[in-house]
Amino acid sequence: MRYCSRCLYPANHPLHLTFDDAGVCSGCRIHEEKDALDWEERFERLRNIVDGFRSPGGRRHDCIVPVSGARDSHFIVHVVKNKLGLNPLLVSYNKHYNTKRGIRNLAYLRTLFDCDFLMQTVSPETVKRITRATLRLMGSMYWHCLAGETAYPVQVAVRLKIPLIIWGAHQGLDQVGMFSHLDEVEMTRKYRKEHDLMGFEAEDVLAAAPEIAERDMLHFVYPHERQLASVGVRGIYLGNYIRWDSKAQHEAMIDAYGYETAAQARTFDTYNDVDSFHYSGVHDFIKYIKHGYGKVTDHAVRELRFGRLTREQGIELVRMHRDMAPPADLRLLLDWLGMPEDEFLETVDRFRDPRIWTREDGSWRLLDSVDRHTDDPGTRQARLDATGDCRFRITDGRDPEAVEDNYVLIGRGWVDDRQDIPGPGRGEGNG
Repeated sequence: MRYCSRCLYPANHPLHLTFDDAGVCSGCRIHEEKDALDWEERFERLRNIVDGFRSPGGRRHDCIVPVSGARDSHFIVHVVKNKLGLNPLLVSYNKHYNTKRGIRNLAYLRTLFDCDFLMQTVSPETVKRITRATLRLMGSMYWHCLAGETAYPVQVAVRLKIPLIIWGAHQGLDQVGMFSHLDEVEMTRKYRKEHDLMGFEAEDVLAAAPEIAERDMLHFVYPHERQLASVGVRGIYLGNYIRWDSKAQHEAMIDAYGYETAAQARTFDTYNDVDSFHYSGVHDFIKYIKHGYGKVTDHAVRELRFGRLTREQGIELVRMHRDMAPPADLRLLLDWLGMPEDEFLETVDRFRDPRIWTREDGSWRLLDSVDRHTDDPGTRQARLDATGDCRFRITDGRDPEAVEDNYVLIGRGWVDDRQDIPGPGRGEGNG
């Protein structure tokens, strides 16, 4: 397997990447734009775009912002409301795997930014049927989350005739350099199907899974092009106009709004995905089974590119968090699905990449890994003098008595006592 000479990504990255003559991957090359572009000018371009969508006199919502109880939701809403001065409608797909911490983060987000909010909660039995089918079809227990998170905001945009949707960073740009920031790529049905949904639209799942009814899939269907055109729907990415740095952004939101963090399975990043029992657990375990690497590699690559890690330090973090054993949260998922563990493992084993896995004497063995490529020709540390702070903070929980032992389907959605919210949460603004 070929690995980038600067970061840790392999040639079998599911989003696909390329290597130049120096062995540097396309993701690292596009990341260099973050140190070269005039970001003040880029932000002014963003401001000019959104100005065309402002509601006269503030009579209606200016845009839709998809949110959750983790990731960059706080930062996105902060930029949209406090920096751009827009009146957003917050929209969320209920992923069902919610932690109490994620429910609290989402409640505080809604409260302290004082935004209107819509959430879609699909029947648990429907989600279970779909998840069993997508495990069989593509080895994914997260398809319904990805499909719902990318369809529901667009459905709302069409239904309420709010044409502008503001997303965070484009994964294909940020990870593998699929585009340049200057391309100003926008949300498309094609990218969603081929990459987010692993080639399966809702209609494809329906056709391949007779146990699923058409009504089950309505929540996951992306609106038709005619519907999008009639409203003029556009989905723009803030990452094209802001020097996107998830770690720095999260830390700003911790300080300003009390965003809660937590230790995560299988990685050192304590900021992303604290709202889900499974994203860093079973979901990442499946990714590792498929491709031979997991989220810890994604996180180490991100930190390496920002100069907060050397390549050797990143490889050591991968060694520390790499684990071939099923994670502790697997039992929670299987009990919910009603699926035996051996059936689950046999199902996902069918999706192992033969370029990186082989089966010997009844056991799976990695054919290659990045820690075998420390001394490849041309390989070097990225930013040899990496001096950035790569420590991730774990905050005190707002509810120290909370026990994270099961999903919270629907939780308290609003905060009454706002004494523990930092200044901006009390309406003081944070421009």
